[in-house]
Amino acid sequence: MNKLLSFLKYVLLLGVSAFLMWYALKELDFQKMWAEFLGANYGWVMVSVLMGVLAYLSRAMRWQMQIKPTGYNPPLRNTYNAMMLGYLANLVLPRMGEVVRCTMLRRSDNLPLNTGFGTVIAERIIDMVMLLLVVGLTFLIEFGRIRDFFLSLITDKYTNLEQSISSLYWVFWVMLLSVAVLLFMGLRYLSLLRRNVYFRKAVRFAKGMLKGVFSITKLENQLAFWGHTIFVWLMYYGMSFSVFYALPATADLGWGAALSVLLAGTLGMAAPVQGGIGVYHLMVQATLLLYGVPKEAGMAYALLAHTSQTLLVVVMGVISFMASMLRRAKPVTQQSHASANTHELKR
Repeated sequence: MNKLLSFLKYVLLLGVSAFLMWYALKELDFQKMWAEFLGANYGWVMVSVLMGVLAYLSRAMRWQMQIKPTGYNPPLRNTYNAMMLGYLANLVLPRMGEVVRCTMLRRSDNLPLNTGFGTVIAERIIDMVMLLLVVGLTFLIEFGRIRDFFLSLITDKYTNLEQSISSLYWVFWVMLLSVAVLLFMGLRYLSLLRRNVYFRKAVRFAKGMLKGVFSITKLENQLAFWGHTIFVWLMYYGMSFSVFYALPATADLGWGAALSVLLAGTLGMAAPVQGGIGVYHLMVQATLLLYGVPKEAGMAYALLAHTSQTLLVVVMGVISFMASMLRRAKPVTQQSHASANTHELKR
């Protein structure tokens, strides 16, 4: 049953991605878009790919630093391989990557799943803070364009805004009341809950997860950790900016435009569809329209940037998978050699 639900979820999300890509491409002139690809300077795309490689290596180092205060110290190759396999898994089913990367480190370095999840949650919180900083900078620098863009989206999507807000108030109070009732019941029957096996397991799991979340407060080198964080986001920004120079239509755009594209692209990649396909392209194309870039050129940019980075994840993920399998097979081989030598000695 679980496998069937996972398959249906995968098909549904894939269908959403396919529909969004069709919607993004349906009104475009493919001859004009093909001309953009023919005139592209792919050297700048390779610069973007190189920045992506550096960003992934830096993220693996940062994750290793997060794990160390929990009492485990996996080597960099294991954190890197687990992370890249996680990104590869996200291309198949969104959010599955977090499970895959934590499972890989549990197998290779005995890192408990709950602790691993805690470090991933902490990583996501930090990324959210950095994204909010990008949002703030973008609105500060490109306020006029971004304001008009979001106001038009809100106007088109929420015609009955007052009714929506009223409904949200009711949802908020119902949720608040439900939480209050659960807390009251939990406190009243706490002694009974403590005797329950599953409750004790849930508490242990939560404690291990919190241990991973708060690992960033016990880092040996806070400066290096935050240096990696800033470096990763600078690489993300550079990945957006460098692809500008690949196309004549975007070559003259400035660093403010790259900041807007970084924001739109990050939000697109965060969408719960495989690799942000469709959502990323629509959002980046719409953002570039604000800077006078034609639809065809904007879609060409989105396809170049997204496809190159997706192929990078596939290549690096497959290499990490092969490396993980080889390392896992190596002890078995050594053990078989040892058994064979012992057998020879007995003979």
